[in-house]
Amino acid sequence: MTNLHDTIQQLRAELTSYAISHRERAQIERELQRVIEVLARKSATDREAPA
Repeated sequence: MTNLHDTIQQLRAELTSYAISHRERAQIERELQRVIEVLARKSATDREAPA
């Protein structure tokens, strides 16, 4: 999960850059959303009680 957290932080940092185009910003935002969804699914799976 640490890699996912690192990726999220990196993408958020990229979004603060003034040197990116609107297209790049949109791509980074889509990737950030995708990684957040992956992390949420993984967290939900980890919280499930073992059978």
